[in-house]
Amino acid sequence: MERKSSIVAKRLAELREGVRLSQAKLAAEFDGVDQPAIFRYENALSFPPYRVLMQYADFFDVSLDYIFGRTDKPQGKLYDFQPKVMKDNKQMREFIEMCFDPNSPANAKLKEALLKMMEDQNK
Repeated sequence: MERKSSIVAKRLAELREGVRLSQAKLAAEFDGVDQPAIFRYENALSFPPYRVLMQYADFFDVSLDYIFGRTDKPQGKLYDFQPKVMKDNKQMREFIEMCFDPNSPANAKLKEALLKMMEDQNK
């Protein structure tokens, strides 16, 4: 497996080269980063600090997941976690009960709608 620093270095260089910027021009866009530092980061001679990684992510509009090689999608790993909700899940029902004011008619309707959605999801 490729070392993390070489994956990051490769991604940083690819991002910059993809928009045809020189290291010097990119350094001029970043706060507190000079061209020799960009060279070191892109050649895995040193690892960029968090603030520099954030500048890369913001400038190129990519996620840190992408920069770190966790995904090949520039927008990152978008977790689509959808927990299984069961009709008889007592904890979930207790949580829903706790979230709504029992004295409010509007909240009662919202609570019932949420409970119904839970049940419908499991059909």
